[in-house]
Amino acid sequence: MKKIVPLSIIIIVPFIFFWQFFIKGLLPIPADTIIGLYHPFRDLYAKDYSRGVPFKNFLITDPIRQQYPWKELAINIEKNWELPLWNPYNFSGYPLLANFQSAAFYPLNILFSMPHFYLSWSFFILFAPLLAGIFLYLYLQNLGLNKWASVLGSISFSFSGFFVSWLEWGNVLHTALWLPLVLLSIDKTVSSIKYPVLSIKNRNSIIWSFIFVFSLTSSFLAGHLQIFFYLFVFSIAYLLARWVQFGRRLKTFLLFVICYLLFVIATAIQWFPTLQFIFLSGRSLDQIPWQNPGWFIPWQNLIQFISPDFFGNPATLNYWGVFNYGEFIGYVGIIPLIFSLYALFLRKDKKTFIFGSLFFISLIFSLPTILAKIPFFLNIPLLNTSMPTRLLFITDFSLAVLCALGLDYFLKTKNKKEIVYAVLSLMVIFLGIWIFILLGNKNLKLITEENLLVSRNNFILPSVLLIVSSISIFLFVFIKKTPSYFRLFFITFILTITIFDLLRFAWKYDSFTKKEYLFPDTQIISFLKKNIGFSRFMTADSRILPPNFSILYKLQSVDGYDPLYLRRYGELIAASDRGKPNIDPPLGFNRIITPHNYESRIIDLLGVKYALSLSDISSDKLKKIFQEGETRLYENKNVIPRVFFVEKTRVAKNKHESIKFLFDVSDYSKEAVVEDTNVINSSWRVGDAKIIDYLPNRVVIETENSEKGFLLLTDTFYPTWKAEIDGQKTKIYLADFNFRGIIVPKGNHRIIFENSLL
Repeated sequence: MKKIVPLSIIIIVPFIFFWQFFIKGLLPIPADTIIGLYHPFRDLYAKDYSRGVPFKNFLITDPIRQQYPWKELAINIEKNWELPLWNPYNFSGYPLLANFQSAAFYPLNILFSMPHFYLSWSFFILFAPLLAGIFLYLYLQNLGLNKWASVLGSISFSFSGFFVSWLEWGNVLHTALWLPLVLLSIDKTVSSIKYPVLSIKNRNSIIWSFIFVFSLTSSFLAGHLQIFFYLFVFSIAYLLARWVQFGRRLKTFLLFVICYLLFVIATAIQWFPTLQFIFLSGRSLDQIPWQNPGWFIPWQNLIQFISPDFFGNPATLNYWGVFNYGEFIGYVGIIPLIFSLYALFLRKDKKTFIFGSLFFISLIFSLPTILAKIPFFLNIPLLNTSMPTRLLFITDFSLAVLCALGLDYFLKTKNKKEIVYAVLSLMVIFLGIWIFILLGNKNLKLITEENLLVSRNNFILPSVLLIVSSISIFLFVFIKKTPSYFRLFFITFILTITIFDLLRFAWKYDSFTKKEYLFPDTQIISFLKKNIGFSRFMTADSRILPPNFSILYKLQSVDGYDPLYLRRYGELIAASDRGKPNIDPPLGFNRIITPHNYESRIIDLLGVKYALSLSDISSDKLKKIFQEGETRLYENKNVIPRVFFVEKTRVAKNKHESIKFLFDVSDYSKEAVVEDTNVINSSWRVGDAKIIDYLPNRVVIETENSEKGFLLLTDTFYPTWKAEIDGQKTKIYLADFNFRGIIVPKGNHRIIFENSLL
């Protein structure tokens, strides 16, 4: 029973946090931003909310703009026993599995076997703090720490600032939560191996080595490459430290070599297509300059380790600090911070040294220090496009372990009075901040009176928590004759205060919303679903149906939101929006491609049949269909079919010549530009072509032509796509800068474009 109670507390706390889901049926999804920020959803609720539906947190729109749609599409394709290789609904088609964040092979996708995806997603979000807390508790227990110290460390990690700010993304925390299990399996494997590597007598070490491979693989497949990179580097450093500590045994080294080989093999199905996609992507073209404020954690934002809302909070619309709030939160709670400082000051052992070092190293590389800027000065691939603020994952994990080490030492040592140093140090910091708040505006002229008022109001609660916590600690230390149950009362008190502190902070920031807010149907959306066929749509305003929403409605769009958009497609849209054959970077997209130049002929070539706008459009080629609230729907009279034969082809030597020729073509429905010198400038006979089946990984076309012809399918060209004519393989040519073209012999034919993993 004594062993069950601590673990039960760790399990219960996430369920308490999710009470609105279980009791009120609200979903841990920021769906209120869908109907509060974007049309035509705002139009749907305009009668009841003339100024728009109130939404809680504008900063956490990415989960409903990226992770939720990608995961829903991947899972639905997998339920049809197919690999989720392709997303046909954005960017005129682009890789889905390879974008990594779809996390198609993540083991915990088993949660999505429930009948309703939104319920599966809710439990998916719940499992992140739940499993993180359980795994860390098991790891801390293996270190020999007091069970209540292990509980405190687990709760402070699973509801730390990093976990709270990234909770509703799903893939970020599911990548991070495996770290304590990775470390636990390292410890168990290293300490239990006693015989030659392949000996059956090493049963425990073999079992734990498989757990190591499984947890490392699961973290990788969870879908966030940057967080996994930090976890991977951390685990290797930890493994080396443990290997040295346990005598540098060759058999241990060989066992982990085998483990890493198994990991590489198990994850090849994900990393190979991802690397291919990265090399073809435009990620490096339009990144925010690393010199911009907010790329590193600003020095002043260190104050958020003791007061998360010192600069306000986006959920209360009073944040006045450097953008972005969610990237700078390292808060683990006042009491955990006290015991973390206590461990750093007074606990002298290897465990404290390891995690204390990791805490400081992670901070050094996330703050704007000289060392942190080295990867950007040297332009190191992948690292040079990754915001180092997410090292807070390692920072908060280290603080959580340190606070457990601190409380463990406090409960075991006889000289408990030394904790006064940690408490007084924190009190001095708080006092200095209060002096700044009270005198800053008058003497320093640094911030406005309004901002100071926000800081003052939000600093009161952390100050009260510090005072209450300090009093409870001092009573426990200095009252010599205390009842035997006072120790349990003290532990219960500090755990209760910590749970209140962290859950209050989390409830303030994260959203729980009504199910009916989650991608509802509107008149315009229903019309598009009924009439668009195989054509595409576009928006003339970013406030309408933002990129990736179209996935949920199975509507094909020319826009998209992904850091790994294909470079070719980005260049084509840049030229289209510029109105000239200019594909020079920067393209100006920064992960989000939303073509707005509806007058461009490239829009016609892309098969855009409908355009949405919030204002009246005067254009010869656009005809207004109807209006829903503020959203206007227009039909493009010049739209070109998605598949067609051309009369002529012109050959380009490279992409610069291709885009130039493309702008010279007078009629895209009659002439195509092909980037292959094996295809000569030629005239072709025009036949009939019709799409008869269109699936994410397979397009079936029937053709009829009297002579050999050149067929163009305006789906994005990608090397994993293959084509067959009547069962015979044929070559796909890169045509019109971005699309797929094939040579079709005369006669009636059945053409199949099919995507494959390689």
